[in-house]
Amino acid sequence: MPPTLTLKSGTSWTDAWQRCLTVAPEAFRDDRVLNLWNSAWQPDGRPLPAVSPVDGTPVAGPPRLDRTTARQAVRAALDRHRAWRHVPLPERKARVAATLDALTQHRELLALLLVWEIGKPWRLAQADVDRAVDGVRWYVDGIDGMLAGRSPLDGPVSNIASWNYPMSVLVHAVLVQALAGNAVIAKTPTDGGVACLTLASALAAREGIPVTLVSGSGGELSEALVRAPEIGCVSFVGGRDTGAAVATAVADLGKRHILEQEGLNTWGIWNHSDWDTLSAVIPGLFDYGKQRCTAYPRFVVQRRLFDDFLAAYLPAVRTLRVGHPLAVEHPTDPHPRLDFGPVINAAKAKELHDQVAEAVDRGAVPLHRGTPSDARFLPGQDTSAYVQPVTLLNPPRSSPLHHAEPFGPVDTVVLVDTEAELLAAMNASNGALVATLSTDDRSTYDRLAPHIRAFKVGHGVPRSRGDRDELFGGFGASWRGAFVGGDLLVRAVTRGPAGERLPGNFPEYQLMP
Repeated sequence: MPPTLTLKSGTSWTDAWQRCLTVAPEAFRDDRVLNLWNSAWQPDGRPLPAVSPVDGTPVAGPPRLDRTTARQAVRAALDRHRAWRHVPLPERKARVAATLDALTQHRELLALLLVWEIGKPWRLAQADVDRAVDGVRWYVDGIDGMLAGRSPLDGPVSNIASWNYPMSVLVHAVLVQALAGNAVIAKTPTDGGVACLTLASALAAREGIPVTLVSGSGGELSEALVRAPEIGCVSFVGGRDTGAAVATAVADLGKRHILEQEGLNTWGIWNHSDWDTLSAVIPGLFDYGKQRCTAYPRFVVQRRLFDDFLAAYLPAVRTLRVGHPLAVEHPTDPHPRLDFGPVINAAKAKELHDQVAEAVDRGAVPLHRGTPSDARFLPGQDTSAYVQPVTLLNPPRSSPLHHAEPFGPVDTVVLVDTEAELLAAMNASNGALVATLSTDDRSTYDRLAPHIRAFKVGHGVPRSRGDRDELFGGFGASWRGAFVGGDLLVRAVTRGPAGERLPGNFPEYQLMP
């Protein structure tokens, strides 16, 4: 019998909330968070009820503004932008550095909020905070050279990002944009992360960073956060459907933009024999339940190697550890080491279960299914947001699992016989952010990799979004606008010489760095 588990001491949502009230009382009030605009924390907006995906515990929901108030917030952000752009760079660096020190001081609280709000295991929640802090410090150290000959935009940068990486994507971007001389606006994701972002914004606001933090539905706030003439740049991270609407709006307005969208990232296997290396990589590919833009949910495998692939893949996937991110045997035990916890909510879990069932009904072959009995749960806890790892062979073309990113712990395998079929299967989603090709022959990799429509292609190793000086972008429908990473992020949110063409994927041109 598995041991009876309990919640780790001092890690309940109530514990985390009380710590927020103590650390930033200006931003947290009783049982709700506030919006930050016009240089003040505002008790406006209609708070939505919310529950943690971890176990259904009620948590703070986003206080949704209406479009009129959002417009007022954007106009106020423009006033702050016009003042901030004239703040000398040494002072901007000092204020951002002080913010990073404050984030570091409250690292564990930020990570705990990520666990409760978006279900990240402790190890990955800490890594999200650390990547934000370490990444921005890299920019603080090198920003002088990056800004040579450049100036801030004419208006603030508007940030609309998905819920999965509040710190290492959204807070990181906001602080670099401010370091470059822009006021910044961030919209809290509807699905989770509002308390973590509120705390981070409170720490930044105390140091004088011109940040605006607002909540609301995309349909209600898009007129202000995307189309408003005050906005100097739109930075978006999310799905293709919403991204397409944003892309249309910014194209019509000729507005600076960075639009990172999803794509089906694939791992191809062709004339390959190093199975031990592949097997060692598989568990890490399931980090956070594959709820990230650089996850690999599709393996494209040479048919004659399928038996060797299964011999390497199945033992590895059976080692995955799933469960409540704060459940331990004794209250003082260390945090459990898990590969992933829940998906973002029960609705997403149901969607994935339904997609898998439908794909099997239409001919997909189940190769692996994890079982709830292998997971680590508290007695009687709500497990409706949990999905055990699943692997399917040959999902039908009618299934979303064939052509779209599942954003959950569902792998699919497609078998091919020719190099042409390999490339067609790896390019199924019209562009991706990352891809990998495992092949023994370097010349084969060099010949095939340029035909894989992904911004980064690894040779037998996974690629990631990257940190510091590593560039990032996408091909096809996976990316619109300026590329980022390294000095490209600073160039994307500043003005350079007249007639400058930014590296990126634009309707009128595509320019690689």
